[in-house]
Amino acid sequence: MTRLFLLALALGAVLPNAVAAQHKDNARCSQEPSSHWSFELGAGTDNRSKGASKSDGAPYVFGDIQWNGASGFYADVEFETIDSSGSHVETEAEAGWQFASAGLEFDSSVSRKWRLGADAGQDDDAWEFQFDVMRDFGAVDARLRLEHSPDGLGSTRATSWIETRLRWPIAERLRASVALGRREQDNAPDYNGWNAGVAYALTDETALDLRWHGTDAEAEGAQFEGALVASVQIAF
Repeated sequence: MTRLFLLALALGAVLPNAVAAQHKDNARCSQEPSSHWSFELGAGTDNRSKGASKSDGAPYVFGDIQWNGASGFYADVEFETIDSSGSHVETEAEAGWQFASAGLEFDSSVSRKWRLGADAGQDDDAWEFQFDVMRDFGAVDARLRLEHSPDGLGSTRATSWIETRLRWPIAERLRASVALGRREQDNAPDYNGWNAGVAYALTDETALDLRWHGTDAEAEGAQFEGALVASVQIAF
């Protein structure tokens, strides 16, 4: 697992022309935000992360409050409903910095996660470090994401994730994307995860998403089985 994370860091250093900048995924990334604060609320038919379900295939809701600094620094607090290790709510506090250099865009952050009401003996908190490198190629944007936690949530110990993603417009307000990643974990299955789907901007504040999520670890349990997931997000 550690070898995967070191390899990912090396790829980020030696492939600057193969990955990088895009218009970011949320309001904190605006270079001249109309407000230093942004808010998101949403719901979906399944809470999927890295291809696997965090809600045991059940619907979920989520929310996010962010402070966005003009210098690229940001902080946010988040919640999402889950069904894991006896917990039904996961919360997160995150701080990070977005910056541009050599024609690339970068996003580096650190977060602390908590699972409320987790079963005794299950780790209910964890640190996570994330680093994104992004670049536009005409209408297509590409992202390389690296994540590492030295001691994950639940019974998982150290875990790393490396993911590549491509997005492109199909029509006005309609965009497609595909992502492929590799997760390596101590005391939990190693696997490849992916998703592909479309997002539609219903209004300037509301987006709809329909996406297939899958892994190559279906034999490990229902949470790793493929599923079609629909979600809605409102940002203001």
